[in-house]
Amino acid sequence: MNTFSNIRELVFALNKEQKLLTEMFKKRKTASYKYEYALEIVDNDDNRIQYLLNRSVIRQNGSNLEIDDQFLQFFEQVLDANEEINTSYINDNLEKVKQNIDYYFNEPNEQRKYEYLRTIKNTLRKLGAITLRNVIDLKRNIDNTFKNEPNYKNKRAKLLNLDKKRKDITKLITQTEELITEDDVTFFNTATDEELRRVIVQLKIQLGKCTHNLIEIERQIIDFLNQIQYQSNVIEKLRLIKYLKDQFILETTTDLKSILAGNYSVIFEPNPAYPLKLSLEYLQADEDAFTSIIKIARRVKSGINLKRPVAEKISSEYLETHIEEEIQINLEEVKNGFVASSYNLFDFILNYNFAKDISFEDRVTIYCQLISQYENIFEITDTFDEKKEIEFAMVYPK
Repeated sequence: MNTFSNIRELVFALNKEQKLLTEMFKKRKTASYKYEYALEIVDNDDNRIQYLLNRSVIRQNGSNLEIDDQFLQFFEQVLDANEEINTSYINDNLEKVKQNIDYYFNEPNEQRKYEYLRTIKNTLRKLGAITLRNVIDLKRNIDNTFKNEPNYKNKRAKLLNLDKKRKDITKLITQTEELITEDDVTFFNTATDEELRRVIVQLKIQLGKCTHNLIEIERQIIDFLNQIQYQSNVIEKLRLIKYLKDQFILETTTDLKSILAGNYSVIFEPNPAYPLKLSLEYLQADEDAFTSIIKIARRVKSGINLKRPVAEKISSEYLETHIEEEIQINLEEVKNGFVASSYNLFDFILNYNFAKDISFEDRVTIYCQLISQYENIFEITDTFDEKKEIEFAMVYPK
């Protein structure tokens, strides 16, 4: 059997036959993948298939092909499509951490000591990811088993086996937490490595998530098992009732009639109807109501031609154009006239000939507006005068 000589050759082969491997991976759940199907994908080049067979990327079983377990497991783990829960892999990595801790303490050479430390960090990092992935796979398998397994006995047996997996993962999480918190406190105090501390913190976070999810998974398994038991009991009773009915002894051997006669459950009553009468104005004005009426008319086929009501003609009075003119006061023009005069501002505004009639109160307002806008070009004195109970400052142009 040939093997790949380097990573470049492996990646090149996978990239070249990506179409074939993609199709085979999609159909990995089917019983077989015909050799002639693969031959069509590789443009009838048998050497390309033989190349993958010689390097154990795929296997041949008669006229069928399948991806080798090693590559299939790699694809499923990378793509997070794995359904197998491998608790032994968690346990192996846990033992690997313990062994490398012993190697670390027994090694006097600092360089080799660092290599053991690096292995411990990588294994702890891998341990958290594997545990979290197993918990996710466990939850997915439980859901798929309950929803898709048609046989009640097999469904119950599979859920019980998955519950054992849950207990195994819980034990391994407990052992891992004890390893990084209690049993080897000396190691984690001795190996003062900042990256190791970050790895441990991340591992504790991952294990915490796993623990919370396992609690929910346990509740879900108990609920599913109870539902299976209940459904199984119902099916057994229905089978017994059907047997008695087929033997024409259901009424004589059971009190079914008296039980049904005294049962006033809602399921034995007709569905109540609550008619709702819509107002005529709503039916005439609402667009959705009109659409519903059209649909009902087509279904009934009464022959009545329904037309949308047409509004009355708009009166010509509403279409007439009305023009309103409003005379605006030009403060700039008033200011220019005042600057050219010799009056004080208040008297000037009182005597100013505006284009429309201006009341005394409005002239006082204009006086205040001019001062606020043009105070830089006005001379505001300390002398005051009064007219019509209005006291005002004497203002002159500069």
